[in-house]
Amino acid sequence: MSAAWTLIVLDMKRFWQDRIRLVSSLIQPLLYLFVLGSGLGASSRLGGADYRRYIFPGVLALTLLFSSTFAAITIVFDRQIGFLKAVLVAPVPRWAIAAGRIGAGALQALVQAALLLVLAPVVGVHLSPGSLLAVIGAMVLSAAAFSAIGVAVAARFSSPAVFPVISNALLLPMYFLSGALYPLGMAPQWMKVAAHFDPVAYAVDLLRRALLGQGFFVVPIAVAALVLVTALLLWSSVRVFARGEDTDGRRGPRASRLLP
Repeated sequence: MSAAWTLIVLDMKRFWQDRIRLVSSLIQPLLYLFVLGSGLGASSRLGGADYRRYIFPGVLALTLLFSSTFAAITIVFDRQIGFLKAVLVAPVPRWAIAAGRIGAGALQALVQAALLLVLAPVVGVHLSPGSLLAVIGAMVLSAAAFSAIGVAVAARFSSPAVFPVISNALLLPMYFLSGALYPLGMAPQWMKVAAHFDPVAYAVDLLRRALLGQGFFVVPIAVAALVLVTALLLWSSVRVFARGEDTDGRRGPRASRLLP
């Protein structure tokens, strides 16, 4: 755990030094919330009188999804400068490396989502102590699952240019199928079926249930789905890290034999 904690601290120091990233990461959610929400709210009555209130859980999930996933790009940069190779040859368990990266990405996303959560009263979402605890729990589960997605993808690429392209191609369909901007109960049948295989849908559902008292999935199933996704992607990342890297920064059997 000390190795995982060290990686978390290192990534959080990087995150804190890059404050422009912290501010700029809030631009997209705010556009969804106040521009898209106000525009569509003129013709929509979802969530009552204010459509922004209805999509607030989805916008919160958007912040968690993109912030935690793109935090994993540091793995790609570390591979380029050789730091990842130094970590892989260190006498630490591979699960600690993967867990540290996932924890760092999740923690960064939680910081940014917490800043957005402050705006809840502005859009008509009022939190009781019980609902606040439920929201925090849903945010932690969601951030861990989304960060695991980012780490599992970043562990397989060495180009900073490729990682965002692949991530966007994966994340955008997941987000728009999740029911973040519309009720899944009113969606076509094929979208309902697709949502059952979408971890973002479970995250949005937990957040919406905690914030608005509305939901599509059964809570234990949604929680179990996010835990299962996190565990499977953690295992996948551990397997990639266990292969090691050769001197050219690529995976190689020679390096993997030298690693514990």
